[in-house]
Amino acid sequence: MDKKWWKEAVVYQIYPRSFMDSNGDGIGDLNGITSRLDYLKDLGVDVIWLSPVYQSPNDDNGYDISDYRAIMQEFGTMEDFDRMLSEMHKRGIRLVMDLVVNHTSDEHKWFVESRKSKDNPYRDYYIWRDAKEGKEPNNWGSCFSGSAWKYDPQTEMYYLHLFSTKQPDLNWENPAVRKEVFDMMNWWCEKGIDGFRMDVISMISKPEGLPDGKIPEGGLYGDSGCVNGPHVHEYLQEMNREVLSKYDLMTVGECAGVTIEEAEKYASADGKELSMVFQFELVDLASGTYGKWTDKRVPLKDFKRVMTAWQTELEGKAWNSLFLGNHDQPRCLSRFGDDSPEYRVVSAKMLATCLHMMQGTPYVYQGEELGMTNAYFTELKDYRDIESIQYFHEYTEAGIYTPEYMMKCLMLRGRDNARTPMQWEDSHQAGFTEGTPWIRVNSNYKEINAKQQLSDPNSIFHYYQKLIRLRKEKPVIVYGTFEALYREHDQIFAYTRTLEGEKLLTVCNFSEHVAEMEIPEEFQKNAECLITNLGRKDFGKKVVLKPYEAFVLYRNL
Repeated sequence: MDKKWWKEAVVYQIYPRSFMDSNGDGIGDLNGITSRLDYLKDLGVDVIWLSPVYQSPNDDNGYDISDYRAIMQEFGTMEDFDRMLSEMHKRGIRLVMDLVVNHTSDEHKWFVESRKSKDNPYRDYYIWRDAKEGKEPNNWGSCFSGSAWKYDPQTEMYYLHLFSTKQPDLNWENPAVRKEVFDMMNWWCEKGIDGFRMDVISMISKPEGLPDGKIPEGGLYGDSGCVNGPHVHEYLQEMNREVLSKYDLMTVGECAGVTIEEAEKYASADGKELSMVFQFELVDLASGTYGKWTDKRVPLKDFKRVMTAWQTELEGKAWNSLFLGNHDQPRCLSRFGDDSPEYRVVSAKMLATCLHMMQGTPYVYQGEELGMTNAYFTELKDYRDIESIQYFHEYTEAGIYTPEYMMKCLMLRGRDNARTPMQWEDSHQAGFTEGTPWIRVNSNYKEINAKQQLSDPNSIFHYYQKLIRLRKEKPVIVYGTFEALYREHDQIFAYTRTLEGEKLLTVCNFSEHVAEMEIPEEFQKNAECLITNLGRKDFGKKVVLKPYEAFVLYRNL
């Protein structure tokens, strides 16, 4: 049993723009975060993952960085950052920073220099190519719609941007680029931060020769093939030698397109690369011809298949990260649970039970502990996310979707659903700001807010608090082996965890209908109920689960 602090931790993700505004300008900031640290201490989390707070023109909400060693002016100053870090550490909370090094902003000094001339010393920091037969160098598509190439008249060449045109990709083949990145990482580590969440890190190595990609059926552009590229593991092992191995850090790579086999390389137990990865197999479920833009729900059998595979196949080889939502996904309760008034509370608790009793490091996205839901904005003018807005125009103008259907897709899958302001109380603007918020507050803040839940012992907040406390009390929750039960059942997700004489049974009903099951014999007697979302007392041989019911039984063998 290879014990590590980050295996035993629970991580809370803060999206700073939407967490807490301290100065009334409608934008969350660092001092706002500092003012709410006692709330997070009370919840029981050990680590905060902070989405980017670096200097940025905000084309993609801070994921387009113009200076890696400065703080975005809207968020405060470096002094504010240092005070926030110090206050976190005083409370025993560690800080993981977002590391965005697949690309920079086009306003970063490196790119400003790079585009000046073909012989500029910074030219090779980015990926430049000549036109091919008068147009783009290849058929790659950007993740934010359109071509992945942008023509730059200054030197009459194209640069690569796998995301926005204002996010040119760094050329990781250039050792000077890697050295700049590693120097910057060491600088932050010396400041005292505790780790990195690495944005789209599986895309930093591009395929040799940048060939045309396969165009998916019905698609407009070719696949770049940049996921898990040829040198990605070499680069991360170099990063580990030059930076990560020198400090006691937690590292998690955002790895779109990662398979279980690849994850074993990124997050191998030998510690040569990262602590863990975020896999996308779960959040990509129910995607269709046009990617995530669909109104389909995820069938439980698919959800169970993916979760079970990652639990069992990484066992002893690599560590899992456990998450159902983040700033790039819709609200997990709206996507995987039931956000109707009747079932919102019980369903939120059920989802949390299912996730937090698995092996891996759990992530709580801000507001998840309150059961915050999708915003369901009905007008395009309410959206702020570049991805949602650009795809709306591309797909409706190309006649792929009607505007009505595309709006439905945005309401269900758009990233802004997770980016509406944190709902602190039932007063003006949900207590997030005294000004006008940068994005509309979800209209249900009077029913769903932290102030109300802190005073209610049966709230979702207090349920999360208990789940987090249990993880600290029972080593079996952290280190126990996983075994799935009822694999083919289309309502129930049940599994056991086993460790040196301790055993857990987790049972979750993922539907709004009752479901029958038989309790395994070893849990029919002498088992203790650790947590239950509906107050069940009887755990005989057969149980009839109520809609969205969940419970966890524990026993010493």
